[in-house]
Amino acid sequence: MLYYAVVFFIIAIIAGIFGFGGISAGATQIAKILFFIFIVLFLLSLVSGLFKGKK
Repeated sequence: MLYYAVVFFIIAIIAGIFGFGGISAGATQIAKILFFIFIVLFLLSLVSGLFKGKK
């Protein structure tokens, strides 16, 4: 999922360079959403792994 966030971020940068503001803004928002979903899932798996190790 982090891969897709990076891909959309790169698309946003390229679109911004060429002046496609709408596409750039959309790709940036998608990249942000995917990044935050990745962070939440990472933290959940980290906490889950800590609780599994205590048994």
